Order: sequence, then structure tokens, then C-alpha cells
Amino acid sequence: MPERFDVAIVGGGIVGLATALALVEAGRRVVVLEAGARLASHQTGHNSGVIHSGLYYRPGSLKARTCSEGREAMYAFCVEALVPVRRCGKLVVATAATELATLDVLEERGRANGLRGMSRLTGEDIRRIEPAVAGLQGLWVEETGVVDFVAVAEAIAAKVRRLGGEVRVAARVLGIHHQPETIRIDLRNAAVSSRLVVNCAGLASDRVARMAGVDPGVAIIPFRGEYYELRPERADLVRNLVYPVPDPDLPFLGVHFTRRIDGRVEAGPNAVLALKREAYSRWAFSPRDALAIVSYPGFWRLAARYWRTGIAEMGRSLSKRLFVQALQRLVPSLQANDLRWGGCGIRAQAVDATGRLLDDFHIVEGERSVHLVNAPSPAATASLSIGRQLAQRVTARLDQPGGAA
Repeated sequence: MPERFDVAIVGGGIVGLATALALVEAGRRVVVLEAGARLASHQTGHNSGVIHSGLYYRPGSLKARTCSEGREAMYAFCVEALVPVRRCGKLVVATAATELATLDVLEERGRANGLRGMSRLTGEDIRRIEPAVAGLQGLWVEETGVVDFVAVAEAIAAKVRRLGGEVRVAARVLGIHHQPETIRIDLRNAAVSSRLVVNCAGLASDRVARMAGVDPGVAIIPFRGEYYELRPERADLVRNLVYPVPDPDLPFLGVHFTRRIDGRVEAGPNAVLALKREAYSRWAFSPRDALAIVSYPGFWRLAARYWRTGIAEMGRSLSKRLFVQALQRLVPSLQANDLRWGGCGIRAQAVDATGRLLDDFHIVEGERSVHLVNAPSPAATASLSIGRQLAQRVTARLDQPGGAA
């Protein structure tokens, strides 16, 4: 007989683990099933480690609420778990007069989202904070920080295990089958059963939803984000975090500089269509993943809307010179030989049938399942908060008559 749990969580990234922590703290018997050989090996392990402030998000949105709550919970958890963290602040820089109106909007959103350590800067103020950065005006956002989210995920997993939960790696889900009172989850050479399944599978979240018999209403389109690093001898060009004013029509923040918790300074990322969901090189290709993209009508509607942006991003991917030019808007003295290749990550971006890029968390529920099928930035920052919210939904389902149905 398959081992039985109250809840099985598919996905061992930081959001799945945070959900497991909230559930075991509520006394539920939980198992986390991670397909990879280690935890946090995809989006959690390939981001820039920024603890976001909540500056960008539409007030009242789920992202805005969970980011604000999750940010402070993240700082507190890191102190409790002895995970190194630094509340360093960040600088958002307008380099052209056309960006000032968007900077105004960001400032309004930040204040609406409760940010207190925020100030508007002149060009002279910018140079005092970041001497190599050039801009007309800027925003200083004090609440932003940096951490190693893999270390956080491992600390959460350790706490889940201490409280009696199970966390398994190399546990790829091959099938999900509804039974009269439970769901059976088939793994390679094993199976588990649970009263309810929570899908936090990130890059595979749409496929896991369909495996569970739920139409998520979206498809995951993978975008590759490529990074360079400042060479160690040039790392003093940037003191902390420096961002451009983002394009308000896209859920991406533009190429920026991030001084990570270990002192390395990353530059990037761009956002290029990826033709394989779970691979981290420029030329990775999966026939299955590529076919899923080109056969989805929403992708072609997305491409028709943003083809100019897509060409520009591909240009920066293929040409280091173009990538450097984008960075020089912020740091004019930067030269190509100041940078070395820094790797890449894959963003699981949900796109609906109309070609719209979903910009908020998207949760879909099935008969005995809950599916988080869009977990964009600031998912890592917000993980402890969004995990609690998912756990509350699950607990309510488990406690109602019928158990989860």
C-alpha cells in the first residue's frame, strides 16, 4: 500500500517548502516531492537572491500583499535560522526624461504598499550613493536586501523535517490518480497517497495540473535570463543594487546590477525565449518543450504583441556588445572586458490563451488539489507568506465535511 499523508506537495523549491512548513506547523502530515537530485535546483537556485521590497506591484494585488508580509518574515526567518542576510537597499535610476513619469508611478506604488525607507533622489544624490552610476533622478528603497535563497530553502527543509514532515528528492511525479478518498501519486519505483495535492512545481506546474485532471487556463512559457558578472577587480564599480526604470508593459525589471550576499556583482538578466524548460545553457533544446510552445495559440498572440522586444532581447543574448550597451545606461564607464559570463536561469512565465503575460500569482483548485501555476518574482521573497496562504486554503479544504472534495 502507498504511504499515506494528509498533503503531498509537488515541487521542492522555496515556495513548496514554505507551504510544507506552514502545514507541518499546523499539525498536518506532509511529504514534499522534488523531481531533481537536490532541493531548490531550478528557479529558487538560479535567481539573483534579492529580497524585494514590494516597490513594483499594483497595490492590493496578491503579489503586493505577500511581498510585504513575506519580506519581513524572510528577514526574521534568516535571523532565526542563522542564514546570512543583508538589508542593503536598492537604487532605481531614471536615465531619460521619458522615464520620470514611470518613476513617479513607482514611488506612488511603493508608498501605497507601505514602504517607509524610500526617498526621491537627484542626480547628485545618486552619485553620492553609487559614484559610477549616472541618472537624472532615482528612488532609494531601503527595505530591499540580499540572501542566498538556496540556503534559505535548505533551512526551511531542515525545519520541516524536525517537525515531522518528509522531504524527498529524486521523486519525480509520473502520474496522479483520483481514488475514492485519496489521490495516489506514482513515482519511479514507489507511490504515495494523500488527501490533497499541492502543486508548486514551477516550470512543470501546468503539466502537473493537467496530470491531476485540472485545466490551469494558462501555459508555462519558459524565458531564459542570462547574466554576466563583474570581474573581481572591477566589482567596486557597483556598491549594492542598481536597477533601471522598468518597462511598465512587461513583468520584467530590465538588466540591472546586484551585489550578492557573497560579494559577487551580477549584471543582467535579459529575457529570451527558452526552448527547454529545465536546462541552463544558451543552446539547450527539448523537442517536447519547443513543440508545446509553438502549438500554443497564446504564444503566437504574445509574439505578435512583443516581437520588437523579443528581437532586442535576442540581440543582447547573441551580442555581448549590445548587453554592455544596455548596462552602460546605468554605469557609463563599464567596459566589455569588465564582465565575464555568469550563467543563466529559467523563468516559468504563465501566458493565457489571449497572449497575456500573467503578472500575479495564479492559483487554480481542483477536486482534491491546489495548483500554483504562476509564481513570478517576488515568489522567493514572498514564499513564507504565499506558503501560509496556500496552507490556509489546504487546511480549510481538509477540515470541511468530506475531507478535501
